[in-house]
Amino acid sequence: MTATHQGSTAPTHEAPTGATTTAEPEAADTPALATALAQLKLAAEHLELPDGLQANLATPRREMSVSVPLRRDDGDTVVFHGYRVQHNFTRGPGKGGLRYAPGVDADEVRALAMLMTWKCAIVELPFGGAKGGVSIDPREFSRSELERVTRRYTSEIMPIIGPDRDIMAPDVGTDEQTMAWVLDTYSVASGHTVPAVVTGKPLNLGGSVGRPTATSRGVVHATRAALHERGEHLAGTRVAIQGFGKVGGHAAAIFAAEGAVVVAVSDQYGAIRNDTGLDVARLVEHVAATGSVVGFDEADPITGDELLAADVDVLVPAAVEGVLNAQTAQTVRASLVVEGANGPTTLEGDAVLHSRGVTVVPDILANAGGVVVSYFEWVQANQAYWWNDDEVEEKLERRMRSAYAKVSDRARRDGLTLRDAALVIGVGRVAAAHTARGLYP
Repeated sequence: MTATHQGSTAPTHEAPTGATTTAEPEAADTPALATALAQLKLAAEHLELPDGLQANLATPRREMSVSVPLRRDDGDTVVFHGYRVQHNFTRGPGKGGLRYAPGVDADEVRALAMLMTWKCAIVELPFGGAKGGVSIDPREFSRSELERVTRRYTSEIMPIIGPDRDIMAPDVGTDEQTMAWVLDTYSVASGHTVPAVVTGKPLNLGGSVGRPTATSRGVVHATRAALHERGEHLAGTRVAIQGFGKVGGHAAAIFAAEGAVVVAVSDQYGAIRNDTGLDVARLVEHVAATGSVVGFDEADPITGDELLAADVDVLVPAAVEGVLNAQTAQTVRASLVVEGANGPTTLEGDAVLHSRGVTVVPDILANAGGVVVSYFEWVQANQAYWWNDDEVEEKLERRMRSAYAKVSDRARRDGLTLRDAALVIGVGRVAAAHTARGLYP
């Protein structure tokens, strides 16, 4: 992939659709990108895509790398690196989150943008994939400092974003307030309010009801669909959730409300277990008061590895990448893994789980609820007409059930795992759209 200069967009490279020979995509420097490229290659081979088309799909359409200087509250100046990668526009404008984390780099953002392309196609949204990030730990900076970082980053990437170009949403380390700052910065520069430039924004700025919990609800819908295929029900199902943040915390509450038994949860500080079931409502109050699940008096402390190996029916990794690897996958006792996080299972971990008969509902399907409701929010903002909670939930559930059914049917028909079937569907839809549009010039 072509390196970019600070503050400039990378040139677009497109290979002829019918090419029979092509240069291989540049080797990935990070596990996340290596995994994403390997998954694309497997799907492309299954679909028998021409080499040139595969190379096109492997290469981001546009990238921007920017410096993000910050004048701190004490007057000192520090500089962060910011990125926005627009992987594909074939099916519509770019769509993807903005994350603030110290480990953010270009390859991580490239991988996440690519996965967003397939995810949007799997749930049949008229978007391409994009992703952005700033290499900052938001926990170490004040609210006013984060506002200045957000506004500077937005101003730097403004030439390539917009409601018909690339629409941001919250991700790791960002929230609806971050989106409000992006919205205001873009709108002031445009001379008028542009609510559709971001999703996941506050309700009083044109956000959608249901958006904060959409990813978690999607995870629960995917879990219910997978259980239904087995003739099982969500009520009474034992669940362990790794991560108790925006995805895992809401998922735990929704699982409990649906009658599932949440027996173990964790966050970055530790893990807890109660074999008879956690009182999730009280746990949420404890986390609000203390900042962690650790120390909850109605549960026993356990290690993170013990949570992954908990004796449960469903394991939901909803925190960080790569937690289910060749070693930890050997210890999983759940018969169903539903990926709430992006990339929680490595290629090696995936192979181990498959060999042990563990069903994995992949991230590009299981956690697509967030982008589905982001699409609803974008539509509502463009129409200046907002839906109620019941409408949003009904549309989300129908979209998630339909996507799961199509992925499951493809898996049975072609003898694939759910992950491979989802990738084949997503890559296939983007490839078909690319072929239909042709190659310019």
